[in-house]
Amino acid sequence: MNTENLHKASTRGYVNYGWLKSHHSFSFASYYNPIRVGFGLLRVINDDHVEGGMGFDTHPHKNMEIISIPLKGSLEHIDTLGNKFIISEGEVQAMSAGTGISHSEYNASKQDEVNFLQIWVYPKEKNIKPSYSQNKFEQRKNSFQLIVSPDGRENSVKIHQDAFFSLVELEDSSVTYQKYLKTNGVYFFMINGSGEVDNTTLQARDGLGVKNQDQINIISKEKSKILIMEVPMKFNEKESI
Repeated sequence: MNTENLHKASTRGYVNYGWLKSHHSFSFASYYNPIRVGFGLLRVINDDHVEGGMGFDTHPHKNMEIISIPLKGSLEHIDTLGNKFIISEGEVQAMSAGTGISHSEYNASKQDEVNFLQIWVYPKEKNIKPSYSQNKFEQRKNSFQLIVSPDGRENSVKIHQDAFFSLVELEDSSVTYQKYLKTNGVYFFMINGSGEVDNTTLQARDGLGVKNQDQINIISKEKSKILIMEVPMKFNEKESI
């Protein structure tokens, strides 16, 4: 059983601003845990719930790769690159902040809550030209669907890092995840359901980091959805915090 980087859902940081309720897998804003400051170059996993008609006002980012994955409802995205899009469940958005970008994220519904994952990854190189991509993804039952990559392969959204995100939906089945790069680590986030990853039981919203294995077994006996985030474990000569 792998417990070194096992992060149970109940141990996440939590904030409640009324309009926003958010659980933080890693240290973020007012939540700080010195042993929970990320996994390799994966810096933030925020599980955000935003009330109808509410959202994040225009705010800046710089030198960070930001991925948004709606799990329920829709988000309205507006940024200083001129992008204005609705992102809904089943879609994934990626934004390379680079030299600087400002954006707002609002619940696209006036009544219904939106729940989405906000994920930050450190970039491969600082001060690149900002960029944006978005796509819809389907067909991932019992097989891995690549949703984020460094080169946009298989219609994935592109980020400026040697990172690979995949989704898989399982029910009474097992699969084996094969890493894209041997030097990467892999962080598993159980979106819903339950199962075993690397012989470790995960329930909904639990996370598990696996560092030194090229192949990782996943078993689920109930309907489950898992986000897999493969990321570099250290900075290269072009990277800095």
